[in-house]
Amino acid sequence: MPIRLPRIVSAKKVPKGYFAVYVGENQKRFVIPVSFLNQPLFQDLLGLSEEEFGYNHPTGGLRILCDEDVFLDVTSRLN
Repeated sequence: MPIRLPRIVSAKKVPKGYFAVYVGENQKRFVIPVSFLNQPLFQDLLGLSEEEFGYNHPTGGLRILCDEDVFLDVTSRLN
């Protein structure tokens, strides 16, 4: 079973060392560690998202192009 990542409800606060991503069709917001950026598996997800959305995100967070369940599965492997 995948580990649930902490999710911050407030759109204004992201702790130092973390960043916001929006995942799935409903763009559910997750706040994840910056250290994930160094992980090849996470970089693959970002590459797919770049192809679809680019990197200009006015919402302040990256949009990740995948199912929420896939995202949770991938990120649980990075812990």
